[in-house]
Order: sequence, then structure tokens, then C-alpha cells
Amino acid sequence: MEFEIWWLLGIPLFFSLGWIAARIDIRQLISESSSLPKGYFKGLNFLLNEQPDKAIDAFIEILKLNPETVELHFALGNLFRRRGETERAIRVHQNLLSRPDLPVEQQTQAMFELGQDYLKAGLLDRAEETFNQLVAGQYAIPARKALLEIYQREKEWLRAIDAAHALQESGAGGRQKEIAQFYCEIAQDELVHTHPEAAMAMLEKATATDRHNVRAAILTGDIYLVKGDIEQAVLAWRRVEQQSVPHVALVAQRLMDGYRKLERPHEGLNLLKSYLAEAPSIDLLEVVFKATLELESVTEANQLVSNELRRTPTLLGLDKLLDARMMTAPPEVLPELSIVKNLVSGYAQKFTRYQCTHCGFKARQFYWQCPGCSKWETYPPRRTEELNVMN
Repeated sequence: MEFEIWWLLGIPLFFSLGWIAARIDIRQLISESSSLPKGYFKGLNFLLNEQPDKAIDAFIEILKLNPETVELHFALGNLFRRRGETERAIRVHQNLLSRPDLPVEQQTQAMFELGQDYLKAGLLDRAEETFNQLVAGQYAIPARKALLEIYQREKEWLRAIDAAHALQESGAGGRQKEIAQFYCEIAQDELVHTHPEAAMAMLEKATATDRHNVRAAILTGDIYLVKGDIEQAVLAWRRVEQQSVPHVALVAQRLMDGYRKLERPHEGLNLLKSYLAEAPSIDLLEVVFKATLELESVTEANQLVSNELRRTPTLLGLDKLLDARMMTAPPEVLPELSIVKNLVSGYAQKFTRYQCTHCGFKARQFYWQCPGCSKWETYPPRRTEELNVMN
């Protein structure tokens, strides 16, 4: 009982000590705040109210009165860069670096910010030179990330591979997916210049880096096609199914064309039908529909599209069904059916896009690297409407 009473007596004491500590902190905060220019709080208020133009004006006034305020230089430079005024941002950070009395830590920070300015301005040579001076210090990881971005912009894929490896070794996380894509980019270039053996060597490295890389399997088939080995090309494209069934839509036309050249078109059609049954896809349906018309009959093609529309109801599927219906419709119905077809086609075209899962950028064609955010493998191999229906 005495133990509990002592605890009760101690509560006011603890409260008093906490009140005294708080008063000391408040006095210290007021003392530190009073040393800051009034314009600083004015500029900060503009920033909080999302008025960057007025904030910049306020900070510039402070710098006129007190040009030694280093942190305000950094704040002002960053504001200029965010607004796209890269020339003014560069001048601010260059001015900081020109100070002989600037501490080493702030010199390093100013150099990093200057590199960011150069990168934003598209002055890639200057940005590269600046970031290369920072790969051994506290900004090593962000500097290496910036260098990786630069090499990708310049399409210097071998240097990008080295930069990605350096990032991995510095503890910035795995980069296998990107490295494999860089090897694929080199292979693609070699294939364009008709160097199939060099391209194949790069694809072997891509697969060794990331065995789930679908693009490497597709390009391997393309190389065999260039070399005239259709059988091996088909086998390579079929490996896509083992890695990602939805990505089969990207090689469906290649497969169908390959089986035609092998004089086994029905085998190819049956294979694609099995893929369609496993993973519905508008792009895959398009290939199967045309092949069914060619190799079987209009009735079979009509039934195929009708079944797919029931399974996955989309405007794109309806558009394809109307195509099939118009082939067998009586002449007197065709004018009205044509009006409906044109109306549906107009709306369906809005959904015939791929969409990046990272930034939302939409494109009519499939990309391995998003043109909007430059991320790799962020495009699902399905059109936007299909994804909405599936979700």
C-alpha cells in the first residue's frame, strides 16, 4: 500500500519536471527563431500555401540583405529547378561553390544539387562529370543512380550495365531486371545491323542475369528467323508461355507466321487457341480470329468471337464480333450494322492502349521501357479495357 502512495505523490513531481523541460525547449526555439529574418517565415508561408513564385521573391529579398545564408541558397536553387528555371538554379549553386569558406559538407551538397540542375537542363556531359566526382562520398548512391539515368538517356548500354552493377555493390538493391534489359537493347541493335551471333551472345547474358526476361526469348526467336531456322524460332517464341502466359499475345503473330512457313498452320492455330483459352487477350484473339477465317470458316470465327465476348465482355471484343457478323449478315441489314460497327469502333479505339502501372502513361504500342517515366517492364501485355474488366 505504501508503494502505491509514493507513486501517487511522485506524479506532481514528474509533471513539474516535464513542464520545466518544455519551457526550456520553447525558450530555445524562440531564441533560434528570433535570429532568422522575418522574410524567411514569409517565404516559408508562401511555400506551404503552394505559392512558389512569391516564395522565391521573398527568399531573394533575404539573400540581398544577407548573402551569407547558405541554406536559403539551397532552398532557392531547388525552387528554381522545380519550376524549370534551370539556368537560375545553376547560377545559385555555382555561386555557392565559388565560396572559399564553404565547409566541405556543404560544398559536396552544392555539387550534388548542381549535378541535378545539369541533368534537369539536359546538359548530360556536365551532369556526368559532376556526378562522377561524388561516387565515393555521402552522395554515392544518388550520384550513381543519376549516372545510370544519364547512360540510359544516351543509350550507352554497356556503361549503364557497369553503373547498375556498381549500384548493386553499393547496397542500393538488385538491378537484375534493368541489366537484362540493357543486354536486350544491345542485342536489338546488333540484330538491326545484321550481327546475329553478337546479338545471341548478349541475349545469353540477359537470360543469365534474369531468367524470367520475356524479351530475351522473343529476340532469340527473331534471331533464328533472320538466320532462316524457322523451327528454332518457333521453339524460342513458345518459351514465352513458360515465362508469362499473358505475354504470348506479343508473339502470337510471329508464331502463326512461323507455322505457316513450316507448312503446319493448323498446328499453330490450335496452339494459339489453347493459349487464348488459358489467358484471354484482345491481341491474341485478333490473330486467332484471322487464322480461323483463313483455315476454317466464317461460322467458326463467328462462334470463336462470340464465346470470347461472353467470357470477357469488352468493347474491343464487341467490335470484333461485329466484324464477324457483317461477314454473314443479309444485305438489307448491312447498312444498320455498319452504323453500329462504326460507333462501337470509335469508342473501342479509346481503349486500344497499353498503360504504364508506374506513371499511368498510355501508348498505342507495347513498350519495354515506359516513355513517360523510363521505368522498365511496367507495361502489362494487355489493353487498358481488358485490365479494367479483369479487375
